[in-house]
Amino acid sequence: MAGVAQPAPLPCPGFPPLALPQPDWLQTTLAVTGPAENLAAFRAAAAGAGVVPWAMDYDRLEEDWFYLLMAPPPPYRAISAQGARILARQLRDAAWTRHEAALDRVGNSRACPFDLHRLLPVPAGILGLGEDHPRAIAWLWQHWGTTWPLRRVETLPDAAAFRVRFWSADWTPWPVLADLRSRWPELRLEVRPVY
Repeated sequence: MAGVAQPAPLPCPGFPPLALPQPDWLQTTLAVTGPAENLAAFRAAAAGAGVVPWAMDYDRLEEDWFYLLMAPPPPYRAISAQGARILARQLRDAAWTRHEAALDRVGNSRACPFDLHRLLPVPAGILGLGEDHPRAIAWLWQHWGTTWPLRRVETLPDAAAFRVRFWSADWTPWPVLADLRSRWPELRLEVRPVY
């Protein structure tokens, strides 16, 4: 289709998304160089909140926590059903408070110097599915090359380049980098993953 950017190839064509509950975090350094005005525009475009505004089902979370708390059979269970309900509600409320505060930063904060959601936003229809939905995971894998947001994103000192170091889950975000190279042809992106 003319004029529509096609997604980059999958990191591992023919394999399902790599979405482990406990991913292997990989460190990557990205150096972006080019004309000063283009570099400044890129920096502005890349900075965001570092948050993906997923839809959250807080009631489902509360029920999941309740059943996890009730899972061990007596005499191993150390909490009553009433205690499990109270604790599950407290966890739900804490999750709600934290998630809503994070959502308030989206579109307002520029604290994360290299934000994948700012550069290649997750579509609203995918966000509405929630972060653990198979279609959401597949979208992240195909378009970002990693199924988690980046972690520990930091700017590194460099007078001649925009340099950032970040940690990505299980894979370097190659599809995003390929997309950026096509959208910013005047810039040079050098990627150094540590596998």
